[in-house]
Amino acid sequence: MRDLALEPLAGLEVRDIRIGRNGGTLLNVPHLMLDGPGPTLILGPNGAGKSLLLRCLHGLIAPDVGQVLQDGMPLGARQKAQQAMVFQQPVLLRRSVAGNLDFVLRRQGLNRTARRARIETLLQEGGLTAKARQSARSLSGGEAQRLAILRALATGPEILFLDEPTSALDPAATQTIERMVLHASAQGVRIVMVTHDIGQARRLAADVVMMQGGRVVEHGPASEVLDTPRSQAAQLYLAGGLII
Repeated sequence: MRDLALEPLAGLEVRDIRIGRNGGTLLNVPHLMLDGPGPTLILGPNGAGKSLLLRCLHGLIAPDVGQVLQDGMPLGARQKAQQAMVFQQPVLLRRSVAGNLDFVLRRQGLNRTARRARIETLLQEGGLTAKARQSARSLSGGEAQRLAILRALATGPEILFLDEPTSALDPAATQTIERMVLHASAQGVRIVMVTHDIGQARRLAADVVMMQGGRVVEHGPASEVLDTPRSQAAQLYLAGGLII
């Protein structure tokens, strides 16, 4: 992982990206800059465009117009190689828990000794040491998501995208995932995470991107957006009101 004390976190910038389908607008973000310290959480109701924005930031979906920049450079193969993403439903290889991690580390060219040491460290971070030889596909939902995050971190990303990684988990599993997210952030990985959980945003976010109808209606420090929102859409959402 990158050392936060030695170099700044990778920055992301959105310039006038738009995505439309069947005459409608799914995403319209004139400008968004993610360059501060700590996790960014993207918050909003279902259908707000949160996951679509995340996929654009990761380069999985190309906008109809506009572009995403990473550290001032257009999002190309080199930039995408410095990113990793974990989806809501983890997809694991038909291997052991340790084997899933070893697969990633082999692709990085690490020798056997280095891979073993790194796997041991990762398993300890995720609380999965006792599960190392177990089939990855036999893990519980929370354990599987932990492994998916560890596997993403094994690539040494500068940016980690997380798409509602705790939406199907119980409070104990959620707490473990949140601890891993904060640890990765402290190690110098930029975290950009989608959630619908306001409490989770309060626990994790340094800044919050609030979305509605494919647009960013508010972006700023978490304390400001969550405690004193300026937009009516954010006020209504945070108050638990229905947004149509």
